[in-house]
Amino acid sequence: MKHEATLSERADQLEHRMTDELNTIVAQSALTRLALGQRELESIPALIVANPGRFMLMRDDPRLPMMPERPTLVDFFRLRFLTLHHLLQSATHALKAGLSEKMVLACLLHDIAVVGFLRGDHGYWGEQLVAPYVDEEVSWAIRMHQALRFYPDEAAGYDYPELYIRNLGPHYRPEPYIETEYKRARAHKWYMSARMITVYDVYSFDPGAKVDLGDFIDIIGRNFKQPEEGLGFDNSPCAHMWRTMIWPTRYL
Repeated sequence: MKHEATLSERADQLEHRMTDELNTIVAQSALTRLALGQRELESIPALIVANPGRFMLMRDDPRLPMMPERPTLVDFFRLRFLTLHHLLQSATHALKAGLSEKMVLACLLHDIAVVGFLRGDHGYWGEQLVAPYVDEEVSWAIRMHQALRFYPDEAAGYDYPELYIRNLGPHYRPEPYIETEYKRARAHKWYMSARMITVYDVYSFDPGAKVDLGDFIDIIGRNFKQPEEGLGFDNSPCAHMWRTMIWPTRYL
């Protein structure tokens, strides 16, 4: 019987093929290998020996669009973030509802960790990514929407999404830290700001919706403090996170 390659083996085969195509060696991250059931990092000396004359990828990945020298938030939207429709639909709903520019920006940015970085604990990652560049209320609301989305608020117009019942199961209950965070947010002066993200979030995705990043360029310009050096190079506490998105396959 022919051996059927495992997910881990197929991933290794893909990496070898990409290495051949790039003429450089692309190492997997610990998170990638863990997800594939591989409990150890690759042996770099073994990779070097197996690929004479090639070196580890340390800068731009030629498979990805080149980022400008001083990347802006809009550059990340256009060149690094995936599945923009969700963010654009949420922000469009907020804009049409007459929310403040600050809250429209919060809706536009609420899931940037999902589309550009990591899905797990995305509210926390998202807050850290934008905290140096936006009003504190915006970054706080992005963090807290992660907990609030699991708890309905009829007075605010938010029901528990049917999407979560389908995707997570009817008996799913959030972890205790989410419950604690919800209670903290519920008593906070900016509760309704975080709650508005959940209200104008999109839980029934419409792939045919007409949305355009251009509708939000001016709002970004007025409410996002773009560093002159470019995101990733301004020595902020989160600059390394933006650099990781610029060079997601860099060896070190």
